[in-house]
Amino acid sequence: MSIADIRKEYSRASLSEEDVAADPVEQFSKWFAEAVAAQVPEPNAMTVATVNAEGRPSSRILLIKEFDQRGFTFFTNYESRKGQELQANPHAALLFFWSELERQVRIEGRVEQITAAENDAYFNSRPLNSRLGALASDQSRPAGSRGELEARFARVAAQFGEQPPRPAHWGGYRLVPDYIEFWQGRPSRFHDRIAYSRHPDGGWRRQRLQP
Repeated sequence: MSIADIRKEYSRASLSEEDVAADPVEQFSKWFAEAVAAQVPEPNAMTVATVNAEGRPSSRILLIKEFDQRGFTFFTNYESRKGQELQANPHAALLFFWSELERQVRIEGRVEQITAAENDAYFNSRPLNSRLGALASDQSRPAGSRGELEARFARVAAQFGEQPPRPAHWGGYRLVPDYIEFWQGRPSRFHDRIAYSRHPDGGWRRQRLQP
């Protein structure tokens, strides 16, 4: 089969202006809960796209760890490639794709670092080996071999034991959205798209987009 012939017909649901909440974060919360209830694998997985100072984009999969009216929060190494790009250009885009529900959500906005207290609280809630890994890894830097990485992990584990401290270069970002779009797959690629754009006064404008 040719790649061009691979396609899926979407027919599970529809999306109308009457279906969605006036507030896009409330609508996201509703769809996220439905993805969890449908047992979508890793419903909290999202693509995070950043752009460097030269305008070159990059993307990767991360996990959302919190969302509320303040924004959408994820954690990483501030000195990683994404961290360096966000320092140069503090704007990003998130994409959730829940194929089982034939839905996607696009979120765009400005990104800011969260507080040290918030970072400490989340870091200390992580599994021990995840905390040790954050200390052992210079994320995005070249590595000689897997063996070198595992040896470094072992040294960090021996040094810090059960109480590894949060490294200063590890923490969270909060994306403060100014655009959120909800996409529901429909037959014949005639999809439903409802987009929210934030007004300068903080309110939201909602409109349907053509598929």
